[in-house]
Amino acid sequence: MRDTRESRLLLILLVAVAFALITVDIKGGESSPLGGARRAAAKALGPVERGAASAVDPVADTVRSFRDAVTHRGRTDQLTRENTELREKLASSDTAAGRTKQLDDMLRTAGAGGYTVKAAQVIAIGAAQGFSWTITIDAGSDDGLTRDMTVVNGQGLVGRITTVARTTSTVLLASDPGFTAGARLEGSGEIGFASGQGTSPMKVSLLNGKAQVKAGDRLVTFGSQSGRPFVPGVPVGKVVEVEATPGQLTKTIMVEPFVQFTTLDLVGVVVVPPRTDPRDAVLPPAPGQPASAPAGAPAAPPAKPTGGN
Repeated sequence: MRDTRESRLLLILLVAVAFALITVDIKGGESSPLGGARRAAAKALGPVERGAASAVDPVADTVRSFRDAVTHRGRTDQLTRENTELREKLASSDTAAGRTKQLDDMLRTAGAGGYTVKAAQVIAIGAAQGFSWTITIDAGSDDGLTRDMTVVNGQGLVGRITTVARTTSTVLLASDPGFTAGARLEGSGEIGFASGQGTSPMKVSLLNGKAQVKAGDRLVTFGSQSGRPFVPGVPVGKVVEVEATPGQLTKTIMVEPFVQFTTLDLVGVVVVPPRTDPRDAVLPPAPGQPASAPAGAPAAPPAKPTGGN
């Protein structure tokens, strides 16, 4: 059709008639005068539409299946790559060396103190138990653990078990404000009570207000009856500050824990306490002092004299 004045008028007329018919059909609903024509058209064209759909649907389904398969395969490949990378990280020499060192340090601490320990790994931290300074370890009653057992690592006192399930346990860390343990000064044997203070040094109240103590002095656990909740001799920390408390019956000192609570990984639960109190034997040699020989080791031969005959 050519673009003339008559053709434009005809097009406008057809559009107006179409809108009028649509309006009548909508307002009429089921009783619309166009309902019969619509049903007749549907009856005539329905089989054709179904036939076309049946012919086209398999192709569409194939296209969708192919697209979904590609998407799923891509996701599977991504997960496979991520798992492979994770395994490689866990098996890396640095990780393996770090774990080996942690285990060696812990076993050396246990051996020096005469403790029998069950090794466990930290699998969760504080948030799972509220606002307390706690960790969850992957060992529980099935491994012989019970409430109020001492938890250590290669550096010293980690905390004590407060809750035990079949395969997991909750450990209250020594840094928790609700934590308290008996402690004893190296050498002098002065005793007191150590309390956690979160990220701040632990506060220790010595029972003897006149006790001689200075920065750098070290403390170990005093121990509890039958080793519950604390076995004796576990390194606690070193003194970083001595508060001036003249005339007081007790003396307050601030102690920096040996354990880094924010980097805990492998720990040991003391399942059998030592037969005798190891006293200060578990502490590492003080700076400038040679390491002591392990118990039962043969004495070193005397040094040969030097000089003339």
